[in-house]
Amino acid sequence: MLRGAALALVLAAVPMAAGAATAAPAAPAVQSQQFRVDPVYYSLPNGLRVVLLKDSRVPTVTVAVHYGIGFRVEPRDRTGFAHLFEHLLFQGSENAPKGHFINLVSNAGGSMNGSTRFDYTNYYQVVPSGALEAMIWGEADRMARPVINAEVMKNQQDVVANEVKVNVLNQPYGGWPWLVMPQAANTNWHNAHNFYGALDDLEAATVEDAKAFHERFYGPNNSVLFIGGDFDEAETRRWIEQYFGAIPASAPVQMPDISEPRQTEPRRVIHNDALAPKPAWAAGWHMPPRHSPEWYAMGLINQMLIQGTDSRLYDKLVRQESITSGIGGGINLLGSQYTYNGPMEMVVDLTHDADKSEAQITAAVDAVVGDLQTNLVSAQELQRAKTKIRSSLYGTIDSASRFGLAEILSAYALFDDNPAKFNDVEAGFAAVTPELIRATAREYLRDGNRTIVILQPGAAPAATEAQQ
Repeated sequence: MLRGAALALVLAAVPMAAGAATAAPAAPAVQSQQFRVDPVYYSLPNGLRVVLLKDSRVPTVTVAVHYGIGFRVEPRDRTGFAHLFEHLLFQGSENAPKGHFINLVSNAGGSMNGSTRFDYTNYYQVVPSGALEAMIWGEADRMARPVINAEVMKNQQDVVANEVKVNVLNQPYGGWPWLVMPQAANTNWHNAHNFYGALDDLEAATVEDAKAFHERFYGPNNSVLFIGGDFDEAETRRWIEQYFGAIPASAPVQMPDISEPRQTEPRRVIHNDALAPKPAWAAGWHMPPRHSPEWYAMGLINQMLIQGTDSRLYDKLVRQESITSGIGGGINLLGSQYTYNGPMEMVVDLTHDADKSEAQITAAVDAVVGDLQTNLVSAQELQRAKTKIRSSLYGTIDSASRFGLAEILSAYALFDDNPAKFNDVEAGFAAVTPELIRATAREYLRDGNRTIVILQPGAAPAATEAQQ
């Protein structure tokens, strides 16, 4: 069913062709125009949602498939399984043995990758337009007919286990704070378990587990196919029908309850890191519901408090009190404010010298937050935050790969069944007032909605985590 009109992306930067050595032509000036994107959006009879977005200024295409399965929904006692399965689908399919799809992309001069997020898993390629049919064929074949056997399973279990060891267990600040904060701030297992995976769980996964996981979550009716760039729409729609149309729908996905109860008491968790040279401090506040006025206000609060050297916390913690040399954090540390669909935290984190106490850091943050809760922000500061978030938005969607745009529109297709709803974001941020900023800060930045995680260098005396 057609749900949109085929129009080009307005105000997007022009991507570079894959492998191109020279810059693409400049995009039209943004000036005061409003961002708008008008994709073609329709579904196949098997439930596959399709997002098409034409941009013919550079002869490349981006092909992405997003599956509605992320860390939160992986099976109990199989932590890390969603990430493990992402790896499995790079190991070949019935008609494209291991390495074949990768060679198709590289021989065309393109690039490819995939990732697992809180609420979805994605795969994408960026290639010259002439390779589009091959990409559609390859994605359809691994959706319908992936090779899942004992050899592939053992190989990728070893790869992922090694990734955990390299990126988390044997790395200073491994998983800090993106992996640590959700476990500390949430009470629902789906939001609070080890997303990267416990090694015992990864090793215990079986071929039967993987096949059942594929059957449950990797059907066309739990997926979005995005194609953006220089393509012929009629021809592309024929290829999509030809290669994806015959894939049978899976049983309707029954998602678990991932809701979190309202946090009413502050939480404090100690996280020990034997390899960290310095202590670290992080705070997380639960976010308002998506698309609510407060959700937009928190996006602007994130800009005012955390993002950039003009932010309030940077000024307080770095310039005024010399507690740290910089701060990090934001909303959804594995993506953006626009690409999640469940409980989420706004996080700020920093490392500091041992002579800076937890009490000193917390008091400094409290002073900044308290001012936002008590006083109205100036019109100038609010407008600067809106300008920053608009700039950040364009930076996300204007990459040469178009991947930021593919990820956001696919997320809105998965979560809202309407990728064009992304056009509402500028108006949502524009409507935020100083009064809404203050009210949102009072409710969502209150102590009872906050979790503080203290990273202590050195091994824990008994356990790696101890909640106090």
